[in-house]
Amino acid sequence: MKVMTLGDEVLRIKAEPVAEVTDEIRELIREMFVTMKVEDGIGLAAPQIGKSIRLFVVQADDDVERAFINPQIIETSLETESYEEGCLSIPKQYEEVIRPSRVTVQALNERGRRFTLEADGLLARVIQHEYDHLDGVLFIDRIDPDKKEKIEKKLLKKAEKEARKAE
Repeated sequence: MKVMTLGDEVLRIKAEPVAEVTDEIRELIREMFVTMKVEDGIGLAAPQIGKSIRLFVVQADDDVERAFINPQIIETSLETESYEEGCLSIPKQYEEVIRPSRVTVQALNERGRRFTLEADGLLARVIQHEYDHLDGVLFIDRIDPDKKEKIEKKLLKKAEKEARKAE
């Protein structure tokens, strides 16, 4: 699966809910885990592979594979933490992002069963990062606007250079 990068329109669209958890969705989840691992990531949202649906997968510090279908963050802590984030859709860019240190999320799993998960640490951060993708938000939207602009210009210039090479 190809990972979409900054500039791909699908990354900026609010994703649609998954209507039903089918075998096709379960296969997509399996393929997303494979892609995430090949790309050396710890989370991957469906919009990042060109699918505008509310689904993401995570394998963070506890090494458990988790799929979140139609997730809702129902609670966040008032306490926040700053941590350096990166994104498979914004290659080789890392910036400090402030987020709540704990979250509670409800979602469906790959069997279509509803679950609630309270998370903290890296898992909470990855859940929030991937959840943002479902709303068309990228981690650079949460940093200093001047830094964001520099990153966007740099990546646009790189994309234009690669496009010229391909001609």
